[in-house]
Amino acid sequence: MMAACELCAKPGGELIWQDEFCRVVRVDDVDYPGFCRVILNRHTREMSDLQAGERERLMAVVFVVEQAVREVLQPEKINLASLGNKTPHLHWHVIPRFKADRHFPNPIWGQSRRETAPNKLDNPTAARLKTRIQQLLG
Repeated sequence: MMAACELCAKPGGELIWQDEFCRVVRVDDVDYPGFCRVILNRHTREMSDLQAGERERLMAVVFVVEQAVREVLQPEKINLASLGNKTPHLHWHVIPRFKADRHFPNPIWGQSRRETAPNKLDNPTAARLKTRIQQLLG
């Protein structure tokens, strides 16, 4: 664990699922309800630092989370991103996108196209998303 690394020190969101290799968290973002992250548990900077089997394992979790988000929230599109410029700890963003969100069709880190009312994920939907991810990941 790296002392200065936010994702080594903290979960990175509401913990939904984890094993010894990685974890899935839900980010509490009123503009992007259902936004999840898949975070490698050990401090690693890049996908190419992983062995081939580890890369496949991490991406399998990313794809399961994408599937669950699509099933539960039925977004227009899913954005998958691994940036890490500010937090160089390997993690993937799984972001459901809706036509009414602040940035659609632009990336969420780009210029906003509209103001939107806060759209917090309601508790029953958050619970369904958590349950579905846990079911799919076993």
